[in-house]
Amino acid sequence: MTDLSNVHDIEKLEARIEALAEKAASCAKIALIARAAAVIGAVWALALFTGVLFFDPVQMVASITLGLGGIVAMGSNASTLEETRAAIAEAEAERASLIGKMSLRLVD
Repeated sequence: MTDLSNVHDIEKLEARIEALAEKAASCAKIALIARAAAVIGAVWALALFTGVLFFDPVQMVASITLGLGGIVAMGSNASTLEETRAAIAEAEAERASLIGKMSLRLVD
């Protein structure tokens, strides 16, 4: 493999790493929204149970659904984020390996 083909492979890996980093950032945003949904659902249900809000069965189901939906979204998103971080680490290791194989000269 020539250094030129290594350069192209490195460029492809850098683009992949950038795309995965964007995906990880998106996962972080989704995690924040899911956490907020779980908290809002729990507070809403608590307010209905304690009588702060007028008890309505439809609101109770909605609050429980919001809370459980937030918890499920957090769990699903956490596994996606973990897989994305592993893919980033793998791509970075491959990029470092390709760079290590290149015959680079020091410039003074």
